[in-house]
Amino acid sequence: MTTPICDFVKNYIQNNPTRLHMPGHKGEVFLGMEKYDITEIDGADSLYEASGIIEESERNASLLFGCDTYYSTEGSSQCIKAMVYLAGLYAQKINRKRLIYAARNVHKSFISAVSLSDFEVKWLYSNSDDSYLSCRINADHLDNELGNADTLPVAVYITSPDYLGTVQDIKAISDVCKKYGVLLLCDNAHGAYLKFLTPSAHPVDLGADMCCDSAHKTLPALTGAAYLHMGEEISNHLSSYAKNALSLFGSTSPSYLILQSLDHLNKYISEGYREKLSLFAKRITELKTRLSDMGYTIFGEEILKLTIKTKSYGCSGEEIAEKLYEKKIICEFYDNDFIVLMFTPESPESSLERVFEVLFSIRRKDRIVDKKIYNTNHIQKISIRDAVMGIYEEISVENAEGRILSQLTVACPPAVLVVSPGEIITKEDIEIFKAIGTKTLCVLKG
Repeated sequence: MTTPICDFVKNYIQNNPTRLHMPGHKGEVFLGMEKYDITEIDGADSLYEASGIIEESERNASLLFGCDTYYSTEGSSQCIKAMVYLAGLYAQKINRKRLIYAARNVHKSFISAVSLSDFEVKWLYSNSDDSYLSCRINADHLDNELGNADTLPVAVYITSPDYLGTVQDIKAISDVCKKYGVLLLCDNAHGAYLKFLTPSAHPVDLGADMCCDSAHKTLPALTGAAYLHMGEEISNHLSSYAKNALSLFGSTSPSYLILQSLDHLNKYISEGYREKLSLFAKRITELKTRLSDMGYTIFGEEILKLTIKTKSYGCSGEEIAEKLYEKKIICEFYDNDFIVLMFTPESPESSLERVFEVLFSIRRKDRIVDKKIYNTNHIQKISIRDAVMGIYEEISVENAEGRILSQLTVACPPAVLVVSPGEIITKEDIEIFKAIGTKTLCVLKG
């Protein structure tokens, strides 16, 4: 498979030009990659008006993914905002209200997206109490929600896989959405590699209309490399708007280092990646089985992610993360309840056995039982947009009862929102905030 962006930059470097254009480092070495860092000079094309080497590279990616695929150099955060904006255009096309049903474990960029695109959100809650970070949606429950709706949403929005590795039944959810003429949008930031499993487990192949993939999370690409995908049917309606949608939320100076990374990735995937992924997936599955046999509780279904529910082993996530850190093994995430390790076929050959050795060395203790921290009783006082755009003040959690949340308190990893902007903070919410270590909240003034 061709690598037009990489080839252009290599030829440019070989010609050794005098760089009287941006960036300011002029290709001189400070960190080592500067000579590859160019801008939209003649022949380099332009990401949001692609008609040359970037267009060719995106066509290559589209062939690999089997759908219309567009590059992002600003992660899935940019793509999520673009998806929601495009859903707004579709709402206008079909004369439907700007309303989205969303599983509540959204990334913070979704809140930014609905604020900027002025969407109303109806939250969908998990039918199980398995985690404050996961929000598994039951297709029958969704069918009931849509069937009894006074006003149908333009889209349903889910996160799959989520940060802990929970995978939604996208095919079943998609079938329900199609039954009611509702789009399915999927935050697939953690699942770019799912396309290359056999059979494919990629959201678009399972019926999602649009999804985002963070190539940098699970494929060998630089941080910020991501894709926006469109299924065939919705592409017929919205593909002409896709580039503009991305440009609304992106920099006019996209990173050519990241574009080269995405370009090279096409070639890498086309040259035996599926076989490499298949072999590695078997090794991960074997590791999970060995750990499960030892008494560890493995959480989630995502193949490349090892998530352990640590309290069933009598330990906190912090304790196990510290043991791993002592052996120079750095995990993706840990808290009091979980530890998350992300593997890819590019992980060192020894990494799986090293992890097993550390976990094997930890003595199992009595199971730690905690009370459930989850609240589904929320009152939306004002819209998310009005809350996010309003004047706010930061106050202690103890003084927040009865106030309206303005800004999110969660960090980037998707988590089930304790309170969403525009909702009234309750006494129960305050107890949850305290339990997860939140000290202050941003609430509307007045």
